Amino acid sequence: MLPPITTIIDNFEFIDDWEERYRYLIELGRQLPPADEALHAEANKVQGCASQVWLDLAVDEAGGDRRLRVKGDSDAHIVRGLVALMVALFDGKSPREAADTDAFALYTKLGLGEHLTPQRSNGVRAMADRIHRDAVRLSA
Repeated sequence: MLPPITTIIDNFEFIDDWEERYRYLIELGRQLPPADEALHAEANKVQGCASQVWLDLAVDEAGGDRRLRVKGDSDAHIVRGLVALMVALFDGKSPREAADTDAFALYTKLGLGEHLTPQRSNGVRAMADRIHRDAVRLSA
């Protein structure tokens, strides 16, 4: 189970060494729940990522409170960690809160933009854009 996003941010700020940060990112990816085959549907595939990435956003309306349930997966270890950051950031938010959240700002805050290849940064942007579009659609 993934830690809350605030814990993840605190841990990143505590870890000075970038090799250790990468290890932590990979560990976060390992904490994602195993993906079922339905997640790997073509409709869930994020376009614009060099690695294969799948994201699925659904609304849970239990108790009359609309909350997002976010699932994700990737075929690359570091990218799976980036997916885990997205899941930790958005899972449990209302669709409106998610639509108003700048996911790419989190990557900048964590310093990942300075240490990721341009290709991976483009993939992060593609994931953030996909979640934003889906959240806007689900908030309507």
